[in-house]
Amino acid sequence: MTSSDSSASSSAWHHIDDAECRRFTASVELVGKRWSSGILLAIAQGASRFSDIVASVVGLSDRLLAQRLKELERSGLVSRSVVATTPVQVRYALTPRGSDLLQSLQPLVSWGQRWGTPATDGIPAAPPAAGTQPVSAPGGAVAPALG
Repeated sequence: MTSSDSSASSSAWHHIDDAECRRFTASVELVGKRWSSGILLAIAQGASRFSDIVASVVGLSDRLLAQRLKELERSGLVSRSVVATTPVQVRYALTPRGSDLLQSLQPLVSWGQRWGTPATDGIPAAPPAAGTQPVSAPGGAVAPALG
C-alpha cells in the first residue's frame, strides 16, 4: 500500500463520530457473540424451527439457542411466530434487518475464507490458492457456518 492509498483509506473513516462508533461497536458485539451469526445463517438457509436450528449449528446447546434467539428477536434481526397447530409450533425467520445484516457480513466471510484466523484455528496467515472462490449461501447470503 502506498502512502496515498493509506491516506485515502483512513480519510474514508474520518467522518465517523462517537455516536456512530458506539453503534458500530454494539453491532459488532451483537453479531460477534458466540453462535449468533451461525444461528442467523441457519435461519437464512431454511432452518425455521428450534430443532432445525440446533441441528444446523454444531455444538450449540438448547439453552444457549433459546437465549440467543431472544436476543436476536429483541434486536429486530429475527421474528418469532406461533403456528396454531397441535402441538403448537414456533417458527423463526429473518427480518429484513436480519437479512441486511447477513448481506453486510459477506465481505467478512470472504476475508475469513482468504486469510483464516491463525490465532484461533491454526490456519496459516497466507492468501488462498489462485482460483479459490468464496462459497455463497443460497440467495447470496453469508457462506459457511459462523458458530
